[in-house]
Amino acid sequence: MRRRDFITVLAGAAAWMSAAGGQEPRRVIGHLSGRSDSLPGILPAFYQGLKETGFVKGKDISSEFRWADGHYDRLPTLAAELVDRHVSVIFAMDLPSAFAAKAATTTVPIVFLTGADPIKVGLVESLSRPNGNLTGVSIFFSIFGPKHVELLHELLPVANTIAMLGNPGNENFELYATDIRAAADALKQRLEVLTARTESDIEAAFAAMVRHRVDALIVMPDAFFIGQRELLVRLAARHTIPTIYPSRVFSDIGGLISYGSSFQELYQRLGIYVGKILKGAKPADLPIQQSTKVELVINLKTTKALNLTVPPELLARADDVIE
Repeated sequence: MRRRDFITVLAGAAAWMSAAGGQEPRRVIGHLSGRSDSLPGILPAFYQGLKETGFVKGKDISSEFRWADGHYDRLPTLAAELVDRHVSVIFAMDLPSAFAAKAATTTVPIVFLTGADPIKVGLVESLSRPNGNLTGVSIFFSIFGPKHVELLHELLPVANTIAMLGNPGNENFELYATDIRAAADALKQRLEVLTARTESDIEAAFAAMVRHRVDALIVMPDAFFIGQRELLVRLAARHTIPTIYPSRVFSDIGGLISYGSSFQELYQRLGIYVGKILKGAKPADLPIQQSTKVELVINLKTTKALNLTVPPELLARADDVIE
């Protein structure tokens, strides 16, 4: 039995024993994700948000986790499992999970995290009054694509050919690719759009980058890629391809540069929303929040390994520099 499955069994058993002993049973939160596991530090932030609303992990609440391991086609079945378990709330950690949860139930409250405009993709009808059983936080990744191109150009002004690695299984893919292409065209850069749904696809994409003599790479924000961050960072180093990533979880393990929302802040806010729903609030009455904290992180160890010099102006704007 895998470790995370074992933890899920323990959580369910603990809730049952509490009820059997005459105590009020714990509320169960169903976590649904397209990734393979949790990111460092985000679950503590989520539980801190719950604590701020009066719910303590292990005392008032327990969790059941369902991970798709990057196989988004598994999400509908995993979402149905959580509904069958009669969880109190489903926490959908990414856009594919949000769609799977929405298709699985119209009654169980759903709190989601998405990088897309939730109105444009059809998750909710309004940001101020979402309607139905969904609410959550949107990062609006569309603002990040052009910024990623701009930052790479600032770091590598002589780069003529850049690549974007995207997951076509992600509903954000087409929009993100369009934004990247427009930004690259404005700088007169050639763009190679490469796709990956599996580990072998990622390796094939890097081989293609070498063949096409790509000068730099942009990794699309995607749950699968976050789960494969160690492979991505390792391949970028092996092939000496300067790469910008969508989150500091890449820079923390050796990624060159990252620009994106703070997951700790996002998950704390999502925990607060889940807590409010457990207290009786309706998702339709909780406005969709938008990400506010953005982090620029530069790994100087990697810049040295790539023989790159970071412009002082870019260093000065960084929220964190890893030395």
